[in-house]
Amino acid sequence: MDWKGRRQSDNIEDERGSSPMSGGGGGGFRFPGGGIGGGGLSFRTIIVLIVIFLILRAMGVDVIGLLQQSGMLEGGGSGYQQSTSNSSGGGQPANDEMKQFVATVLADTEDTWTGIFKSMGQTYTDPKLVLFSGSFPSACGQASAATGPFYCPSDQKVYLDMAFFQQMKDQFGASGDFAQAYVIAHEVGHHVQDLLGILPKFNQARRNMSEVDANKMSVRIELQADCFAGIWGKFTQQKGILQTGDLEEALNAAQQIGDDTLQKRTQGYVVPDSFNHGTSAQRVKWFKQGFDSGKLSDCDTLNNPV
Repeated sequence: MDWKGRRQSDNIEDERGSSPMSGGGGGGFRFPGGGIGGGGLSFRTIIVLIVIFLILRAMGVDVIGLLQQSGMLEGGGSGYQQSTSNSSGGGQPANDEMKQFVATVLADTEDTWTGIFKSMGQTYTDPKLVLFSGSFPSACGQASAATGPFYCPSDQKVYLDMAFFQQMKDQFGASGDFAQAYVIAHEVGHHVQDLLGILPKFNQARRNMSEVDANKMSVRIELQADCFAGIWGKFTQQKGILQTGDLEEALNAAQQIGDDTLQKRTQGYVVPDSFNHGTSAQRVKWFKQGFDSGKLSDCDTLNNPV
C-alpha cells in the first residue's frame, strides 16, 4: 500500500503516553467488582489519612504541592496522568511511523465517506481514533489490548492498541499494511452504521433478544462493516495506491479472524450459536462484495442472506 506522503488525519488522540488514574471526572476509572466495596479505601483508612493530612498541614507542610510534584496528584484531575516525556508508550516516539500510517488510513476513510455521504445529500462526521497502550477508559468501558480494536458509539471514537497488529501477524498469520488498514476501515464502518442509524436500531433491538438471536444479528452488523471496509478499499484502489498483493492481505485477514477459524484455533471446535462476527467465508465474501461493487446498496446484510 503506497501510503507515505499522503494526507494524515488530525482526528488522532494519542494516549499511549498516558496512564489511567482514578481521580477527576468524565468516565474515570472503573474498579473490579464495581460500586461500594469494589476495592476502595476503608472508612477507617480515610479517617487516618485525613488526620495525617491535618497534622502535616498544621506543621506547615504543603501536602498538595508534594503530591503534585511526585506525580500522585494532577492539578486538573482529568482522569488520567499525562506523561511529560516525548514518547507514546513502549518507547515509541510521539509521531512514529505506525502512528503516521494509522493517521493516513483514517484520513483516507474520511475522504471516501465524506464523498459518499455528499452524494447522498448527507454530511459525514469524522470519528476520532484513540491510540492507547495496555488499557484506557472509554465511554463504552475499559479499552484493553485483550478486547482488540473497537468502535464506541457513545463517544463516536475508534479505540486501537497497535499491539493488535503484531498479534495479527504472530498469532493469526495476517500480516501486511493493507490487512492493518482493513481493521481500521472495519471499525470506521461501524461509525458509518452509527451515522446512518443502523447501529442505534440494533443496540435498541437486542435488549429484547435472546443471546442466540442477538449473536445472529451481531453477525449481520459485523459483516456489513466488512462490506463498508470493502467499499473504502474500492475507492483506495481507484486512487492507484494499492500495490500487488494488497487485496490478498485484506482477504487473508478476513479469513483468519472469522469466528469459526478463531474457535478452531483456540478451543479445537466451533459453536455456531456463539458466532458474533461471522465465519471466515462470510467475512471474505462481504469484504469482497464491497470491494467489487463500491455501493452501499450492495452491503445490505440485514435483509439478505449472509
